Amino acid sequence: MRDPWFDSLNRPCGAQIALHFCMPNQVAQQPDKINVNFTMFEATRVPPNWIRENRKHHLLIVPAESSRRAWIDSGMPPHRIRLCPLGVNPLLFSGSAIPLTLRTENSVPVERYRVRFLNVSALSPRKNLFGLLEAWVQATQRNHDAVLILKLGCHAPGAKEQFVQGLEQRFGTRLADAAPIVFVYGAFPDTEMPRLYATATHYISMSCGEGWDQAMMEAAASGLKLIAPAHSAYNAYLDSSIASMIPSREVPAVYAGDAATAELFLDAHWWQPDQPEAIDRIRAAIAGHDNRLASPRDRILRDFTWQNATRRLIGILDELQPLAERLRIVSRFRRNNSGAAEISRSQPDSVQGAGQ
Repeated sequence: MRDPWFDSLNRPCGAQIALHFCMPNQVAQQPDKINVNFTMFEATRVPPNWIRENRKHHLLIVPAESSRRAWIDSGMPPHRIRLCPLGVNPLLFSGSAIPLTLRTENSVPVERYRVRFLNVSALSPRKNLFGLLEAWVQATQRNHDAVLILKLGCHAPGAKEQFVQGLEQRFGTRLADAAPIVFVYGAFPDTEMPRLYATATHYISMSCGEGWDQAMMEAAASGLKLIAPAHSAYNAYLDSSIASMIPSREVPAVYAGDAATAELFLDAHWWQPDQPEAIDRIRAAIAGHDNRLASPRDRILRDFTWQNATRRLIGILDELQPLAERLRIVSRFRRNNSGAAEISRSQPDSVQGAGQ
């Protein structure tokens, strides 16, 4: 579903800055350019090899204070880090989309339920989906006028089968005694996501850590009521005035998934949302006791649009223009002298004076 127009943007444009949106160890540095890494992480510290790689780059950009703190606590110099929050498209997530047609296992349309919870997650231990389901089982009964919609991304081979097996082992028949749950698998194009949010009245997460959580932002822009853990990136754009925040405590990160991802979380901590508090938040929403909160929509559409994010990002990159001009001079000198003089390239630490 990607617009092919993006693939046409492959001609040289004379840029002096290469901006890499990826993990630090994935950056393919561009010679004779200023290399900037935009990335994030979901725990209290980042892998040591990420710090080694980021020290080779001229600047690091992260979207939330929780990521900035993780890099600093892991040894990254603070003056080499900038904050640039992400955003949403206010036209796409306007709250006016036509809801999707979803049905429960018993073929009941979800719109018949007065309270409709949604969670959008990849199948990952960090997303704490079994914790969310445990809270749902304890908070609800079969006759409650509520439904939980889980939109699940099955990116790893065998992930769906492992998840279904885990459901059977952990919950058995208990899911049948709770309010209904609708499992939606697979990927949606951007044009369908607003319709998914329009299907729900509430968005809930019990994640153990987020670098940002774009789905929570889009749900907020769509006008849904929010239940979110009070940790990591959630604190960058939510508080108790616009969302029902679940208290959380810092615990060792235990990633019982693929080995490569598990290695990233070795010796790190993330956050465990309080289970009884989550149960109370779900019950309060079903009872209609969460109407005291203001809608998060106004704040998100005022402070966290892609236009705002773009302006902030351009402002950060503009800090590097003095260094970019020096690189242009060096490059021009090299061309004119055909290698007669050996000019040392600026080292990453030289950004310090240009970007305070």
